[in-house]
Amino acid sequence: MASVTKSPQLHLSEARIGRRALLALAAAAAANFPKRARAQAMPLVGFLNSRSPQEAIDDIAAFRRGLGELGFIEGRNVALEVRWAEGRFDRLPELAAELVSAGAVVIAATGGELSALAAKAATPTIPIVFAIGGDPVKAGLVAALNRPGGNLTGVTLLLTDMEGKRLGLLREVAPDAALIAVLLNPAMPTFAAQSDDIEEAARQLGQAVRILSVRDEAGLDAAFARAAELKAGGLMVGTDPYMISRREQLVALAARSAIPAVYPAREYAQAGGLMSYGPSIPDAYRQVGTYVGRILKGAKPAELPVMRATKFEFVVNLKAAKAAGLTLPAALVARADEVME
Repeated sequence: MASVTKSPQLHLSEARIGRRALLALAAAAAANFPKRARAQAMPLVGFLNSRSPQEAIDDIAAFRRGLGELGFIEGRNVALEVRWAEGRFDRLPELAAELVSAGAVVIAATGGELSALAAKAATPTIPIVFAIGGDPVKAGLVAALNRPGGNLTGVTLLLTDMEGKRLGLLREVAPDAALIAVLLNPAMPTFAAQSDDIEEAARQLGQAVRILSVRDEAGLDAAFARAAELKAGGLMVGTDPYMISRREQLVALAARSAIPAVYPAREYAQAGGLMSYGPSIPDAYRQVGTYVGRILKGAKPAELPVMRATKFEFVVNLKAAKAAGLTLPAALVARADEVME
């Protein structure tokens, strides 16, 4: 059989194609190398949150603003790795461990004490900046507010210190209420402190209260049924990441029960709740961002005092009052920082 040989021209053509392909690959590699190098050079910040991205969209945006105040812009000179527990608090330890494995140089542990505790258990060395509602010393997160020690610092919103104020506001709206029901989550580390604060405030005001436990959706329905049985004339909702994640359901149940309610954050009033009093949660997240930025610039968490919330808001929703057939005292409405109509 006659053999077939390739022409010299064909060999030359293949060689040219091969060289072109190699040059193209080399050019692509050269173009991508700086991007990879920049990505590897960027410090990685971990963001851990007990809630969901849909309900905390304003909070994480505020966190990014705080980083920006210190000159850190995501994708430009800092990378952000985000983990959401979606209300499944049992997942927090696993998610915190993922951020440690990913190489985070700082972790923002937000959405309550459980996030901060999970991050603390995951690493004794990586700096952690928390956002919690209660006392970080009592929670075992820091040694002292002014000199935290260890690898944690952060922001406390002081939500549990405001129970007496919220109870007083509710009494102005429902002065004849023989009993006020209080919804608290016994799964939260702050449960005992909240219970004590509320009962002490109630004693000082001469107001009868009943604390009802809520830790899941079934507990919400049961709590409102029990409040109806007790003929509660008012409702207080405690500070808790689970509660705020169910704020629309809470507000709807309060409206259906025709019971005046006071909440710990403006997000409830935005969802249609009657009124709220408490610190600005987005502003606290902004503060967390600024502390993360300071740590990226070389500050040590042990030397950064725990910050306290600085922006407080009393919000009244007149539309909700009208729907419930309530006429709010004019003096109370005049004191509001924001009136929703």
